Amino acid sequence: MAYQNDRRPRRREEQEAPEFVEKVVSLNRVAKTVKGGRIMRFAALCVVGDGKGRVGYGTGKANEVSEAIRKGLEDAKKNLTNITLSGTTIPHEVIGEFGAGRVILKPAAPGTGIIAGSAVRAVMEAAGISDIRAKCLRSNNPGNVVAATMTGLMSLRDAQQVGAVRGKTPAEILG
Repeated sequence: MAYQNDRRPRRREEQEAPEFVEKVVSLNRVAKTVKGGRIMRFAALCVVGDGKGRVGYGTGKANEVSEAIRKGLEDAKKNLTNITLSGTTIPHEVIGEFGAGRVILKPAAPGTGIIAGSAVRAVMEAAGISDIRAKCLRSNNPGNVVAATMTGLMSLRDAQQVGAVRGKTPAEILG
C-alpha cells in the first residue's frame, strides 16, 4: 500500500496568509411549513475586510449553514468599499442611518480599543479600526446595524477631501 506521507504543502493557497478578515455577524434559521412538515433554511450575514480600510458586507441564504456562509462571504467580497481612516481611528464623529438602525461612531485615543456591540465590532475589526466608541441608538437588528455602520463609515471625510471641495488647504480646515 502506498500512503501519501509527503510533507510538502498540498496547495499554494494554504501556505499564504489570508487576504481578508472574514466574520459571520449573524446566522438565522428560518422555517417554512408545508404539507409534509417544516423546511429549514439558513441566512448568514457576513463581513469581509482587509484590515487596511477596505470593508464590505453581504448576506447568503441556503439549505445548509456552510453554504449560506460561503454565499454571504462571496456577496461581501463583491461589495467592498474604501473608508477614510485617521491612524487607528476615524477622522471625526459621524451618525450612520439605515432603515430603523442608527449608529453613532466617535473617534477614540490610541489604546482605547473597540467599545461597541457585536455587529459594529465585526465591521470595525474587518476594516482595521482598533480605537473607536460606538453606540446603536434605535434598532439592534444586526442587518440594519451593520448597514448603518457601513453608511456612517462611507460618509467619513478627512481634511484633504473637505479642502478639495471647499477650495482650501488642509491647514485652513483644521484651524
